[in-house]
Formats: sequence, C-alpha cells, structure tokens
Amino acid sequence: MKKPFHVRNIPRWFKYKYLLLTRAKGGPSIVAMGFSIGLAIEMFTLPTAGLAFFLIFPLVYLFRASMAAALLGFVFGKVIYIPMSFINRKVGMLLLPHGIKGKLMHMLPDWLDTFIRFNFYLFVGGVIVGIILGILSYFPIRWLLEWYHNKRKEKRKKRKEQLMLSASETNG
Repeated sequence: MKKPFHVRNIPRWFKYKYLLLTRAKGGPSIVAMGFSIGLAIEMFTLPTAGLAFFLIFPLVYLFRASMAAALLGFVFGKVIYIPMSFINRKVGMLLLPHGIKGKLMHMLPDWLDTFIRFNFYLFVGGVIVGIILGILSYFPIRWLLEWYHNKRKEKRKKRKEQLMLSASETNG
C-alpha cells in the first residue's frame, strides 16, 4: 500500500531524485547531455510559444540522454532566460538582415510585423546561443559528475577495506 503524502518528506524525495540523477545508468555523460539539451531548447522556447519544449523528447531519445536532466536543464534555462534574451536578440540581429520583409509582411499591420520580426530575431539568436550554452555546459557538468562518481567509489573502497580489517581482527 502506498504511503500518504507528507510535507516533511519533500526534502527526502528531492535527495532521492538527486541520487538517482547522479547515479544514472550510463554515467555522467548521459546526464550532462540531457542537461545540455534542456538548456539549449529553453533558449528558443519563448518565441515558439512553448512548442519548442516538445523538441526535447526526440532529442533526448536521439542522443540517448537523461530525460530528468533535460527537464532540469530546461528549468535552469527558464531561470537565466531573461538576461539571455537580450543576448539572443543581439545575436539574431547580427545574423539576420535588417530589412526582413516578405510578401506576407506587407499585408500585416505594423504592430504584428514588429512582433513577428522581434520574435524571429529572438528565435534565431536563441538557437545559436542555446547550442553554444549547451556545448559549454556539457563539459563542466560531466566533469563534476565524474569527480563525484570517483569520490564515491573511493569512499566505498575505503569502507570495504575497513570492514575487511575489522572482520579479520575479530576473527584472528
């Protein structure tokens, strides 16, 4: 039977999920890849009205990454999005020509034309900045998780040696 929900168990649940993530099957590279995917996708979610979120699922499957880490990266991207949106727009304006006008743009009202152009700059800049952030965040996260994994391995090895010594002393 399932235990009832208690507020006091929330920190324990978060610690459990953290341990599952740090000890994920496949190692640190899978977790780091998932985080990078989530962060990269978040950088261009706003101009796509949230539809870019659905891009996480095929990318996680394609790169065999961690879905939980991708969602964490996505949430982290939400936290840093506001300051990054200025950079995204600047990058988009650098890459795209200033006179973006198509046949559809002439038929639209000026306010809608401005809105679409602004979001297009955010989208293009967000894709470029997101890819760069994803690549830059992959390596430090992977190295930190490898360091944590090796530290945990050493601790377990020392504990095993101490148990062997104490067992041999009690038997001998």
